Amino acid sequence: MLRNKLLNLPRRSKRLIQVAVDVLLVWLALWSAFLLRLGDTSMVEPFGGHLWLFCAAPLVSLPFFIKIGMYRAVLRYMGSDALLAILKAVTLSALVLATIIYFVGSSTALVPRSLVIIYWGTSLVLLGGLRLLMRQFVLGDYRLGLPFVRHSANARSMGIKVAVYGAGEAGNQLVAALRLGRGMEPVAFIDDDPNVINRVIAGIKVYKPSRIGEMIEETGVEEVLLAMPSASRARRREILEYLQAFPLHVRSVPGFMDLASGKVKVDDIQEVDVADLLGRDPVPPRKALLESCVRDQVVMVTGAGGSIGAELCRQILGLGPRALILFEHAEFNLYTINAELEERIRADDLPVMLQPVLGTVRNLQRLEDVMRSFGVNTVYHAAAYKHVPLVEHNIGEGVHNNVFGTLNTAMAAISTGVDNFVLISTDKAVRPSSVMGVTKRLAEMVLQALSSNNAEAGSRKRCKTRFTMVRFGNVLGASGSVIPRFRQQILRGGPVTVTDPAMTRYFMTIPEAAQLVIQAGSMGQGGDVFVLDMGAPVRILDLARKMIHLSGLSIRDESNPAGDIAVEFTGLRPGEKLYEELLIGSNVSTTDHAMIMRASEDFLPWGSLKPALDGLTEAIEADDYQRLRVLMAELVQGYQPQEDIVDWLHLQQKTSDEVMH
Repeated sequence: MLRNKLLNLPRRSKRLIQVAVDVLLVWLALWSAFLLRLGDTSMVEPFGGHLWLFCAAPLVSLPFFIKIGMYRAVLRYMGSDALLAILKAVTLSALVLATIIYFVGSSTALVPRSLVIIYWGTSLVLLGGLRLLMRQFVLGDYRLGLPFVRHSANARSMGIKVAVYGAGEAGNQLVAALRLGRGMEPVAFIDDDPNVINRVIAGIKVYKPSRIGEMIEETGVEEVLLAMPSASRARRREILEYLQAFPLHVRSVPGFMDLASGKVKVDDIQEVDVADLLGRDPVPPRKALLESCVRDQVVMVTGAGGSIGAELCRQILGLGPRALILFEHAEFNLYTINAELEERIRADDLPVMLQPVLGTVRNLQRLEDVMRSFGVNTVYHAAAYKHVPLVEHNIGEGVHNNVFGTLNTAMAAISTGVDNFVLISTDKAVRPSSVMGVTKRLAEMVLQALSSNNAEAGSRKRCKTRFTMVRFGNVLGASGSVIPRFRQQILRGGPVTVTDPAMTRYFMTIPEAAQLVIQAGSMGQGGDVFVLDMGAPVRILDLARKMIHLSGLSIRDESNPAGDIAVEFTGLRPGEKLYEELLIGSNVSTTDHAMIMRASEDFLPWGSLKPALDGLTEAIEADDYQRLRVLMAELVQGYQPQEDIVDWLHLQQKTSDEVMH
């Protein structure tokens, strides 16, 4: 109660109390100095011969205390700077008091010469010590290693006990930041540096990783916070794999440059970045490739509100475009990414014209009007339906959007003289089992055919648009992807649903994928299919298990029926397959970039592809999905549907026909 009353006092009242207490402490320090020097209280005359000295001491000290800022410091945030200020103020006031004693003399009572030195020491102890004690009282914990008694309610308010992995500068800053809050109580460090193991830093013990089990028993740690901002992803992966063996929730902290700048708070401590579980460090981008098709250009991104489209916009904005056109058919998505980029433009004072445009890639005239009006130089075509089961249930719309939307965007680029056109493709286009995969391969074939037709036209009607395709796998954290779904299921208490124990996928972070797309687009000569190096495929079941363990939970199965989270297998959904591939054939070559390969794949010339596309249109208009599937199988190499047609409209028509007959 007293603590809360003191904290709730007005600032002016708090300062008056501090001044009054400091006057009392100065008198106590002076009296103690006499007592320590003379050893007899009868020789100290605070109301007699030494009255002038007891009056002079606070009158000399307070101006220095005020000037140096001792009453501006907030006790709960007091650190080394505040203690240094006390040292300066006490030293200066003691020097002035010594001068006064020298000139006034000891005519009225004995004043030993060494008194001032003793007074200086006792003042430091009393003034600094009381402030440290009050800081402990205000914060109510064991900080600085002092065993203060806490009420149970206060102990409860401290929150969960955490260990900080990394006892370096970042770890110490994290501990200091955590101690200012109430949600977590740092009780241990973990570090493999032999120079700090078993030492006490910032009042808490440093354990080596092999003693984590012992640390849990001694401290009751429930969570581990990774404080290693400079560690490589490979190193972080090693640590995360080791920590899986313990019942600890593992999280990571924001970068301390962001903490210092106020961009994030300790409250923003986040779940472990799944990219750390993959353990692959991204290759630094090449600036020349990033800027080649962007700097001082008018750049248009279709599907600008999607996961990849939005990240492309973020990356492009920092590369110095003259203008950035956000083309998106979903109003809310467009509003969201436009608001984010506008805020960044204001904050960084970027000389970029940002233009949000509502529109669909199925409207050729709208595309041409936008590209011509703004004088677009480069198009990144990310607009597509990408969710495999949804497209499988809506075949006609998938073909319209992914195939003919790409054709419309490409034709608009040709007719308006766009220089560079980059298609965002997918590994699902390789020997596809889904309609979504077929449509993305057809989109690639459209651009390959247009590029080839352009080259064959020679000087008669050669257009200048350079078409490039970039193919990659899954991106971490994309809307509807497996990572956010697993996190939600774990938060709900499970079960975590996995399609099949053998299912694998390639993964890459969204920023890394966007950077590589921009760089690959700069490398194309026309009709190129670039494939990003996705590393080794990841087994989805292993990923689910790691996420459960790093949440501090156990898996419930036959061997552990008392576990926290169950894993259930749901079976393949329409259009899904167990394994994805990145190449149709083996004809692949390296490029100047270590993470980008160039694939050489067969395609139909425009003269043969155009009639086939017309056939697709006719089948869609007639709702003839059986014919549509046959045509797609004839066009796309390796297309192997895994089941009967599951398009909702087709199934409804089939049901209606059966009822009528």
